[in-house]
Amino acid sequence: MADSNDFIPLYAEKIYLGGKEHHVRTRCGSVSVIVYGDQDKPALITYPDLALNHMSCFQGLFFCPEAAYLLLHNSCIYHISPPGHELGADPIYESTSPHSVDDLADQILEVLNFFGLGAVMCIGVTAGAYILTLFAMKYRDRVLGLILVSPLCRAPSWTEWFYNKLLDERHATNVMRFLQAINGRPDLTNGLKRLRCRTLNICWG
Repeated sequence: MADSNDFIPLYAEKIYLGGKEHHVRTRCGSVSVIVYGDQDKPALITYPDLALNHMSCFQGLFFCPEAAYLLLHNSCIYHISPPGHELGADPIYESTSPHSVDDLADQILEVLNFFGLGAVMCIGVTAGAYILTLFAMKYRDRVLGLILVSPLCRAPSWTEWFYNKLLDERHATNVMRFLQAINGRPDLTNGLKRLRCRTLNICWG
C-alpha cells in the first residue's frame, strides 16, 4: 500500500496550477486575487513584500509538499497582490493617485466582502506584514490570527527612507507606488495592544 506522503507533491502542484485569478474592483482600483482550494473551507489570506507577487514571495512555503498539503487540506488560500504587483501587470499610469497604507488595508476589507468572507487567517511578509497588521488593527473582528514574517511596525527610519528613495530610481512605477505608501507609513507600536487576534512573528537577521 502506498504511503500517504506519496500524494503530498500533488498538492504542491495544485496550489499553483489549480488557482483562479479574480480582479476585484475596489474604491482604489482593481486588485488581483488568486484563489486556491475549496472556498467552503476557512480562508487564509496572504500579502507579499515589496516588488514581489504570490509566486516569488510564497513559493518557498507553498512548494514545500508537507506545507502545501496541510494548507490546502485545511483552508482556501487567497493571495492578494498589491496594485500592479500581479503577474503580467500593466504599468500604473503616473496620473493615478498614489495609495496610502490605509488605502491598501481598506482594499483587503473590500476583497473579503467581495468573496463573502468573515474572519480570516493572514500571512504577510515585511511590507505585506505591515499592511495586514494595519488591517487587523482597523478591522479587528475580521482577523482570527496573524503570521508575520520579518514584519515592519515602526515608521521608517531616515536610513530606510533614504535607501528606499535610492531604489525609486531603479524600480518600475508599479513598485514605486507601493514603496511610496510604505515610506509614508505611521508607527503602529502603540496600537498593537488593541489587536484581538493571536499573532506569530517570525524574524531573522
